[in-house]
Amino acid sequence: MTRQKHWTADRIPDQEGRVFVVTGANSGLGLATARALARKGAQVILAVRDEVKGQRVIAQAAADGQGARLEVRRLDLADPDSVRAFADRLRSDGVRPDVLVNNAGVMAPPRTLTAQGHEVQFAANHLGHFALTGLLLDRLAEGDDPRVVTVTSANHRKAEIFFDDPTGERRYSPMGYYNQSKLANAVFGWELHRRLSAAGSPVRSVLAHPGYTATNLQTAAPVGMVKFLFGRLLLPLAQAPDQGALPQLYAATAADVRGGELFGPDGMAELRGWPRPVELAPRATDPATGSRLWELSEELTGVRYALPAAV
Repeated sequence: MTRQKHWTADRIPDQEGRVFVVTGANSGLGLATARALARKGAQVILAVRDEVKGQRVIAQAAADGQGARLEVRRLDLADPDSVRAFADRLRSDGVRPDVLVNNAGVMAPPRTLTAQGHEVQFAANHLGHFALTGLLLDRLAEGDDPRVVTVTSANHRKAEIFFDDPTGERRYSPMGYYNQSKLANAVFGWELHRRLSAAGSPVRSVLAHPGYTATNLQTAAPVGMVKFLFGRLLLPLAQAPDQGALPQLYAATAADVRGGELFGPDGMAELRGWPRPVELAPRATDPATGSRLWELSEELTGVRYALPAAV
C-alpha cells in the first residue's frame, strides 16, 4: 500500500467500537492523542497519575461532545503497585483494550529514586510501561487489530543503557538518563515485536517519536540549563502537540503499519513534520541488548511475559 503524504488526524479510520488505553493522557501528546481518537469514535481510557487533571480534560471535552468517550483511571507508572492495580481493575471490570499507547514520560529531573530504588526516568518511562504491557498482553491479544505503541525519542540514537549503573549512583546526568530511558523504550518496542512475531501473536508492537514538540515535558521536571534550552530558548522551534502526536496516531491506527516500525516526523533532523517510517538505531535492534534489557526489566518489575525469546 502506498502511504499518503502529509497524513493528518482527519485520515484516522473510523474507530467506533475500539478501546484505547493512553498513558499520560491529561496533557501534551497524550491528550492530543486521546482527543483525536475520541473524535473518530474510539473509547479512550486516560491512564493518568493525577485524576483531578484527568477529570478536567473530560469536562473540557464534553463541550465538544467527546466527554462520554473518555474515561479517567489512575496510573502511576513509577509505582509497581499502581501499575498492577490499574491492570487488575481493567480485568475485573471486563475492559478489553484493542490498543495500548505507552506515551507518558518524565524528562531530565535531578537524580531521584523511586520507593523501589529505581532511577525515576527509567522507572516511569520504561519499567512501568514494560510491566503494564505484560500485564495487559493477553487481553490485547483478544482485541480488534491489537497494537502496542511505545513512544520513544530521536534521542535514543545517541543514548546508551547503563547496565552497570542503571540508577546513576556513580555518575548521573539528567539528559543522559533521560536518553537511556528513551533507548530502553526503543529496545523494548523492537524486542517485543521480535517475541510477538516468534509467538505468532496477533499483537503488533510499533514505535513512534514526536520530534520536538511543545509540552510540559520540557518544563515540569527539568532544572537549570536543560529547562532553559528546551523550555524557553528553543521553544519557538517546537511544533504543537496536535502535530507532534501524529506519528503515534499513525502507528496506532493506520492500516499499513507493520510490527517493529518506528514513525517520526519527516522534516529536517526529524524535529517536526508529518509522520513517516524512520530508522531505529542499530543498538535498538541488537538482539543481545534486547535480551539483556528484557531480563533486567523482568527482574526489576516481577512481570514475566508468556512469550518465547526470539532467536
